[in-house]
Amino acid sequence: MTEQNPLAEGAESDRRAPPCVLVVFGASGDLTTRKLMPALAELADGRRLPAAFCVVGVARTEMADEDFQARMLADMDKPSAAWESLVSGFRYVAGDYSHPDTFAALKRVLAEVHAARGTGGNVVYYLATPPQVFGEVAAALAAEGMSKPEDDGSFVRIVIEKPYGRDLGSARELDAQMHASFDESQIYRIDHYLGKETVQNVLALRFANAIFEPIWNRRYVDHVQITVAESLGVGHRGSFYEGAGALRDIVQNHVLQVLALTLMEPPATIDAQGIRDEKVKALRAVDILSVDEVGNEVVRGQYDRGWVEGGEVPAYREEEGVAADSRTETYMAMRMQVDNWRWAGVPFYVRTGKRLPKRYTEVAMEFHDVPHLPFGRKDTRGLGPNALVLRIQPDEGITLRFGAKVPGQAFRVRSTSMDFSYGAAFMEETPEAYERLLLDAMVGDPTLFIRTDEVEQAWRIVDPILEAFADPSFPVAHYQAGTWGPREADRLLDRDGRRWRSP
Repeated sequence: MTEQNPLAEGAESDRRAPPCVLVVFGASGDLTTRKLMPALAELADGRRLPAAFCVVGVARTEMADEDFQARMLADMDKPSAAWESLVSGFRYVAGDYSHPDTFAALKRVLAEVHAARGTGGNVVYYLATPPQVFGEVAAALAAEGMSKPEDDGSFVRIVIEKPYGRDLGSARELDAQMHASFDESQIYRIDHYLGKETVQNVLALRFANAIFEPIWNRRYVDHVQITVAESLGVGHRGSFYEGAGALRDIVQNHVLQVLALTLMEPPATIDAQGIRDEKVKALRAVDILSVDEVGNEVVRGQYDRGWVEGGEVPAYREEEGVAADSRTETYMAMRMQVDNWRWAGVPFYVRTGKRLPKRYTEVAMEFHDVPHLPFGRKDTRGLGPNALVLRIQPDEGITLRFGAKVPGQAFRVRSTSMDFSYGAAFMEETPEAYERLLLDAMVGDPTLFIRTDEVEQAWRIVDPILEAFADPSFPVAHYQAGTWGPREADRLLDRDGRRWRSP
């Protein structure tokens, strides 16, 4: 199948999935219920799915086809007629991922679906399972002859959820397992942040506007801040989070992907290869800390009891599944440098945390002060540096902060903002990240998925920090839930004469 470029002229209106079967491993799990099925329902309602389409669920939970169909309908608040029609054809295979009989049964069901629905042998496997079984499932599919297309006119692809490994070594080991069964061109490593409209809009903002790209460099930019803030705690995911922490859960994937799009050079072509080549080059330019340098450039934090959105919340160590003496970070801040011509000398400050005052994600680019300010100090008390802010969530949009005269007889200047909001500017709904990425996987467009060399370079950046964190003497700064993190994170910027932005 020919890959489609989502940015090509007319591509968006023509984007419709080809005939295919979507096989969801982990079909009885939370991700399937909360993200994948609602995304498919939106695609069905938007007429993005063909008549020759079917979902086959695979999980350990014992269910008949009818039980699975009823469950997929019951989990929707108000199922549409299109969704009800689609679900009526869903199939289900119950079995253990380690047992060959499960995959033999899946092979039989796929043959039946291809014959009955005319899906042409096209299959997209989606691994919504614990990461420990990724390689096992891939090997079992290959053993049954289901990892390669039946002929030149059909396709087989596999979508893998994060985390892709726990460090560089395990990521390489998983890659070897996946590549033993699938070609790299078949593998779609998903990071839902790349499906967000505002993340993609970094490309449009830079490369479709003559006024922004010329100032997107060290000559004009003083520093960049990337914030991924969450007001929620770990909830019932305490045992998972104990083995992950903010560094693996957010920084290694979401943050570094957003950073790569911010850093990257203009690609020769706006397609999967062009964009992903430049992202890898950008990540290779990030200065990798030594283990000894981590303590000076990285702050590790954990939330204590506090108040968030009017309610008292427990400390991380009091959460279900969390050890009473846990050192796992729920907050992380770090200072990064980039060794290339465009960004040399520009610090990048990154922070992410749970139980912060509000949920929001943004990339803020703050510019140098003007070389000479001809106004008196008292006339410019409300004037701050120019800034360009990309709001990724929840209020997707762009803010440009600049100086303007305050109305009145006196000549006073202060900062003001121009805001672009997706909700106000466009008369159509912004697709959810999973909606976009599922369609991309079915269409065969890997632009917003992560290539193997991207994964490896991200782990190279993170590995020394993981090694430093493994030392019991590495400090864990505590912060009260409902605050913006530990004081140590403020000092990280204070020493450079800067401070964190207030949302």
